[in-house]
Amino acid sequence: MLEEKLIKEKVLRDPIHNFIHIDDPIILDLINTPEFQRLRRIKQLGIASSVFHGAEHSRFGHSVGVYELARRITERFGHYYSDIWDPKERLVTLVAALLHDIGHGAFSHTFEHLFHTDHEAMTREIIMGNTEIHSVLSQVSPDFPNQVASVIAKTYDNPQVVQLISSQIDVDRMDYLLRDAYFTGTKYGEFDIDRILRTMQPTANGIAFDIAGMHAVEDYIVSRYQMYWQVYFHPVSRGMEVLLEHLLQRVQELYRSSATNESIDNNFVGPLLAPLFTNKALTLSDYLKLDDNVFMTYINIWQSHPDPILSDLSQRFMGRRPLKSMEITNETAPLLDELKVLVNNAGFNADFYTAQNRAYDLPYDDYKPNVAKPRTQIDFLLADGSHRELADISTLVAAIKGKASIDQRFFFPKEMLSIEPDELFADTFKQFRSFIRNNSLTTPNPES
Repeated sequence: MLEEKLIKEKVLRDPIHNFIHIDDPIILDLINTPEFQRLRRIKQLGIASSVFHGAEHSRFGHSVGVYELARRITERFGHYYSDIWDPKERLVTLVAALLHDIGHGAFSHTFEHLFHTDHEAMTREIIMGNTEIHSVLSQVSPDFPNQVASVIAKTYDNPQVVQLISSQIDVDRMDYLLRDAYFTGTKYGEFDIDRILRTMQPTANGIAFDIAGMHAVEDYIVSRYQMYWQVYFHPVSRGMEVLLEHLLQRVQELYRSSATNESIDNNFVGPLLAPLFTNKALTLSDYLKLDDNVFMTYINIWQSHPDPILSDLSQRFMGRRPLKSMEITNETAPLLDELKVLVNNAGFNADFYTAQNRAYDLPYDDYKPNVAKPRTQIDFLLADGSHRELADISTLVAAIKGKASIDQRFFFPKEMLSIEPDELFADTFKQFRSFIRNNSLTTPNPES
């Protein structure tokens, strides 16, 4: 396919990569579509800004950052590895990098969990559906949208392109670690990206790294591990997510009850959110109208809803009053039902004021062909031309390879610990506090 260039390069200022360079008209056209501009209204870290106040960055910034990394890599591949890198793969790589998150819903992964959507499936639907994105891609060639969608689906026939976009060290992960670390004010996600990019090279089977870059890749793996524990698994952020999930579940319950109960007014949902709470499949058009701002507007309104549960949960969410949490262990897990009874006895509906939440991540693993979702391992090229897997040459990575990071917590109202109860519930609150103290459960400070 013929690649046109802009008469004058466009640049976007970026706090992570300094400049985002754009010299392909198709990239600029894609950025200017309403589907891509929607990403400005979706926060990269969902509601993590309730803990890390600087984390206001968007999926838009992350997506153009991922594109910039792909641009730098393909430019270097074309210059130094023209014998094994096909320059015709450049454009599909750049476009897939730019569009890899186009299907994310409001509040990102929280939305997926609650409404059973898949952002990668939605990404492919946007690319292949009746959208301006599809129209722009079709101008390259009739089959170009399908090529981009197959990269997202990991079925594209060039493993180099697939691994650049989705693997254990890809342009997506490298950008979000650096970007999230910057905006959360943490240092855990920082690593030597320039060194990694300089030692990355294409191979017949995908992507590998020169052995000289091993320590930079080690640093990347450890940085990712620490970011999950210190930022992505933060218990207070998860306490806010539980509030969000439960208040939307309450909305769903009230809305569906209105179909058989005339005393319940279903107008509180409004036309933009209504398709979410029906039994009908959500259309692409309906999906693309949703963003963080839409939900925040309605949650603000629901603070005054006559239903006491929806009103209270909305007020807690808008006022940043997360549910408290404590760790679930083998010893305490059998006792959670008793805790729920105590919460109910204190006047809180345990269905909406308690939750068990499990955070899971596998920091690194080698290729295992027999598992459901095998991972593309990180390979290194040695001086003699042989390949070695990262954990075979790094004792640091070997120590965490295949070991999942899991944090399971039980969430409950903060009042169960801090508010002086009235005489009616005095025994219940005393019993709850005693239960926690006797079982040595953790209750992180919501400001931590």
